[in-house]
Amino acid sequence: MKVLVLGATGYIGSAVVARLTREGHDVVPLVKNAAGLHPDTPVRVGDLADPSSLRAAVTDDVDAVVNLATPTGDEAVDTAALEALVAPLRGTGRAYVYTSGVWVLGATGDTPLAEDAATDPIAIVGYRPRIEQRVLATAGDDVRAVVIRPGITYGRGGGIPALMTGWAREHGAGRYVGPVTTRWPMVHVDDLAELYALALTKAHAGHLLHGVAWESVPAVALAAAADIAAGGTGRAEPWPIAEAAEVLGEPFAEALALDQVVSGRRAVEELGWRPSRPYVLTELTEPTDLPEPTGASRD
Repeated sequence: MKVLVLGATGYIGSAVVARLTREGHDVVPLVKNAAGLHPDTPVRVGDLADPSSLRAAVTDDVDAVVNLATPTGDEAVDTAALEALVAPLRGTGRAYVYTSGVWVLGATGDTPLAEDAATDPIAIVGYRPRIEQRVLATAGDDVRAVVIRPGITYGRGGGIPALMTGWAREHGAGRYVGPVTTRWPMVHVDDLAELYALALTKAHAGHLLHGVAWESVPAVALAAAADIAAGGTGRAEPWPIAEAAEVLGEPFAEALALDQVVSGRRAVEELGWRPSRPYVLTELTEPTDLPEPTGASRD
C-alpha cells in the first residue's frame, strides 16, 4: 500500500514508519516544509492549519492515510484538517487511521475499560472524543476509518518513562504525580507500531481499538524504576500535583495523576495483535523476572 503518514518523524510515528516500511508498504511522510530535503525524497508538504494543502496531499495513488500528528489544541482547526484529509477518501474504501489516546476515558476505576466504555476526557484531550466520532462516522461514506487509542507508550529510550528518568536524575529520586495508587495502561512503541500495521491491512471500517499491552502499571513502580535507570537505588517520592503543574503545566500534571485500567483485548482477538516486547520495568531496569501475561491484554 502507498501510505501517507502525518507525524512520521515523531516518537510513535517513526516506529510506525519503520514497521510499515519493513512490511513492504510505500510510506510517504507529510511534512510542513521540504526545505533542506533531497529533491528525490518522497514526501508531501502540508500543514494541519492549511486544509487545502492536506487535501492536495491525498492524491489518487494514496491507498491509506495514517494520522499520528500532534493535535493543534484547537478543535476547529483539527476538525477542518480531518475533513480535508478524508474528503478525497470518501466513496473509495481507502483507509484513514486516526490516533487518539486512552486519556479520553478519564479515571476508570478497577475494572478494565474496553472500547465500548463511555468517554470522560480530561482537559488535555477535552475535544478528542468528538474528533474520534467524526472519524468513525466517515465509515458511512465508504472510508475504512479506524481510531487507535494508544496507552502510555515506552521503549527505545522515549515516552513518559524517559521523562521520568530525567526527573529522577535531576532530583536524586524517582517522582510520581498524584496518589500512590495511580496506575497507567501501557504499550511498547514497537508493539504499538505492529498494531498500526495490522489496522491498515485487517481492521474494518468503524474499528475503534485500544493500543494497550499492559492494563495497569503502578506509577510509583515506574518512578522507582526510573530512579534505578538514572543510577539511583529505586527511591520513589510523591510529586504534589500543584507543584508538578507549575513545572509541567496543569493539563499534563492532571494526566500523569490519572488512574486508569484499560483493556486491549479487542485488538488481540479481532486483529491477532500479539504484544511481545519487554515489560516497561524490565525495559528501564533489566531485572530477571517478568510479570506473567494474563490473557489478551497483559497487566
